[in-house]
Amino acid sequence: MSKQDGMNYAPQGKPRPVVKPGEFAVAAVHLDHGHIYGMCNGLKEAGASVKWVYDPDPRKVRDFLQAFPEAAPADSLEQVLQDPEIRLVAAAAVPSERGPLGVSVMEHGKDYFTDKTPFTAFAHLEMAEETCERTGRKYWVYFSERLHVESAVYAGQLIEDGAIGRVVQVLGLGPHRLNAPSRPAWFFEKERYGGILCDIGSHQIEQFLHYAGCRDAKVLHSKVANYRNPEYPELEDYGDATLLGDNGATNYFRVDWLTPAGLSTWGDGRTVILGTDGYIELRKYVDIARDPEGDQLYLVNGEGERRLSLAGKVGYPFFGEMILDVLNRTENAMTQEHIFKAAELCLSAQTQAVRIMGGETE
Repeated sequence: MSKQDGMNYAPQGKPRPVVKPGEFAVAAVHLDHGHIYGMCNGLKEAGASVKWVYDPDPRKVRDFLQAFPEAAPADSLEQVLQDPEIRLVAAAAVPSERGPLGVSVMEHGKDYFTDKTPFTAFAHLEMAEETCERTGRKYWVYFSERLHVESAVYAGQLIEDGAIGRVVQVLGLGPHRLNAPSRPAWFFEKERYGGILCDIGSHQIEQFLHYAGCRDAKVLHSKVANYRNPEYPELEDYGDATLLGDNGATNYFRVDWLTPAGLSTWGDGRTVILGTDGYIELRKYVDIARDPEGDQLYLVNGEGERRLSLAGKVGYPFFGEMILDVLNRTENAMTQEHIFKAAELCLSAQTQAVRIMGGETE
């Protein structure tokens, strides 16, 4: 699992089980994106047992079993959904299929944990909201750039402790390496991947809502472009957006598929969080030309300047909290309202985006 391309990169944390062995069984299905490895590893470190794996492609199943040999290959999705021991189904399906798959999982009385982006269409979001309300099941989303990055986790703790006062602005930068030859066909089909703001932009919008403490926001402006990859006409390799939160906090983010070949990792992801009494900068995956290890947090406030190297020191509490929420029907890891609001704003940013064509707006 390479940190270079990020495709199957599964962050390793300190195992912190919240359940006994065999007490919380999960299944992994539709392994179309490598994030399924990080999702399942996080669950496993929190004590979950990966009981089943299913995908129509036997090669994907074989690869998964190398990382999770304890899982048994299922003959069908229905076999997984009919197993009364399975409490949570994790999936990294083609983006356009994630919403309908989640509805099916919840209809079978199980909670659903999907890779981001959670939806590519408003109709899928509305269907999931209705199903959640009717069945009482949960629709969880793997917003890995906050949940599975130790500096991002610690930033939230600092904000909660008042280290920078009230958050007034969040700046997010989410560059990614395209690595086109390794990508499946659906990655380049707009209807299936949803657009860049809907896809990797979902990380940025979720982070803004969380760090700024917003329950709602408006998309003020957004735009997308294909600057470098004309051979893939439906690909958007650049996108940005500006949002205004319901509490007055603002957000600007930029996402792209333009990471240069010389960078030592798949993307120089950064977040800058401005508060009334200080600011935080996260250099998530690399501190370029200085430290190849990510999870560098810079804090400036009334007490001075600090640089914290956090790799291996914070852990990933989301997964244990999610397991306990599934068991206890609570909302400590993340509220359903927050998840659906982030998804709605991603779709809004994508839908209203100005499309830049050949250096001019369309």
